[in-house]
Amino acid sequence: MSIIKHLFIQDYGAFVSKHQGRLRITVKGERRQDAPLLHLETLTLADHGVSISADAIAACAKYGIPVHIVDSRGEPVASLYASALVGTVKTRRAQLLAYGDERGFLAARALALGKIRNQAALLKYVAKYRKEKAPDLYRALRDAAIETLGHEQELLALAAESIDDVREQMLSAEGRAAKAYWAGVKLLVPAELAWPGRKGRHADDPINMALNYGYGVLYNEVERAAVLAGLDPYAGFLHTDRPGKPSLVLDLIEPFRAPVVDRTILAIVGKGTPLALDKRGNLDHPTRSLIAEKVHSRLDAPERYKGQRLSPRAILQTQARELASYLRGEADAFTAFQTSW
Repeated sequence: MSIIKHLFIQDYGAFVSKHQGRLRITVKGERRQDAPLLHLETLTLADHGVSISADAIAACAKYGIPVHIVDSRGEPVASLYASALVGTVKTRRAQLLAYGDERGFLAARALALGKIRNQAALLKYVAKYRKEKAPDLYRALRDAAIETLGHEQELLALAAESIDDVREQMLSAEGRAAKAYWAGVKLLVPAELAWPGRKGRHADDPINMALNYGYGVLYNEVERAAVLAGLDPYAGFLHTDRPGKPSLVLDLIEPFRAPVVDRTILAIVGKGTPLALDKRGNLDHPTRSLIAEKVHSRLDAPERYKGQRLSPRAILQTQARELASYLRGEADAFTAFQTSW
């Protein structure tokens, strides 16, 4: 019997309760699944038609299992953590003070560089498998990777005492790199799918909706890593402050988007797996389940990181702790995760 680490509940009428040392899922009184709390790492619930008992929430808190609630597009609605996990003070004080000095600028630049480098690395990764079979596509992907990576020099040339002084320039360079990257990604999507290219919020085509849903799954992992490291998910550096906007999560997620989610969705599309929509125009339940399963699998796949073989999930947690150490002045520098290709 396989061990359940990540439980995703979306069936209408599902109810999550505690039964001895397990979470029990029933639908209209019929038992569907039991998941031992000992092995469980995350619980994710759809925000429509799924409910959970107070005993189950308390059990998750006791075992350090976050409870995430997402909507039909994968957008985070709420997250529940044990109160002890969000009670740190020293790290958060350092994090808030860092916003106004060079630490905030350098952390933001490191994460932006990580994003650009990993976007270029993904294009190089998919290109190398096409060198012999599709040389024209290989060259086009390599050119897109070179153009994407070319914008890192703009970031490296920046210097500032505060992120506020250079945020506009940083976001501009990141945005132009993203434009080159997504132009390269579009070359990998079969022409018959008529993909319009990358769109963010309010996307209405299956591929962009799949990407957004995958980012939602990844978002929960990033938020968990930030909270466990004692960081405030809402006090970021590169992304601006706004009520309800988890700026630090949006900062930390950047280097992981391409190697975790984009690579996963490209693999699904490349295999010809349909991304089906329901009657409301959202991804249907089987497609959402597939995306969540594949993203979690990718998060558990080994990567090279500082001389070790770690999963992206473990690297995420390490990155958050390293950022916390840097902001507290316990480390001289912070560098973002860079995937191999």
